[in-house]
Amino acid sequence: MVGMAAYAALGAAVSTGTGVASDRSSGWLRQLRVTALPPAGAVVARAASGAVTVLPAVAAVLAAGALVNGVRLALWQWAALAGLLWLGSLPFTLLGLGNGYRLTAQATGVVNMVTVLGLSVVGGLWFPAEALPAWLSPVAAYTPASPFAALGRAVLGIPTDGWALAVLPGWAVVFGTYAVASYGRSARAV
Repeated sequence: MVGMAAYAALGAAVSTGTGVASDRSSGWLRQLRVTALPPAGAVVARAASGAVTVLPAVAAVLAAGALVNGVRLALWQWAALAGLLWLGSLPFTLLGLGNGYRLTAQATGVVNMVTVLGLSVVGGLWFPAEALPAWLSPVAAYTPASPFAALGRAVLGIPTDGWALAVLPGWAVVFGTYAVASYGRSARAV
């Protein structure tokens, strides 16, 4: 359930970039640039609005786990799981925004879909990373999806070595830098 909720959050977060690419093609970003809003502010504001789409996706999977599959957790575990997956999706929102500022709407959709699938498989959201080939399994810990799911599993009592707390913020910085740089690049392309 945690892996599927993380997958839903990842997909919803990354898809925020498709709307940005559409805004860019319609000329909305050109209008936004005449305001005093700095590039980092524009990215943060868009990431905050994009984060709204993640919570319903996570809630739907958690509700299915409870109602269809009979998953029982304490109330605080449900809330912590939803909250951590929601907050932990920020790096993926930033990645989607970076793609949206850099690519056309059509290309953004394709790149985001391939990214979500790749991160989900290599990051162990669909099956344990240990089931990957021996050469690929160690890479999973360094992907953003693996520590993201580890946050959710920690709420369920599955131990994590704290690696998620170091890796996920690092990916947020990398993807945030990418999003801001892509926003600036899109300004030069207009």
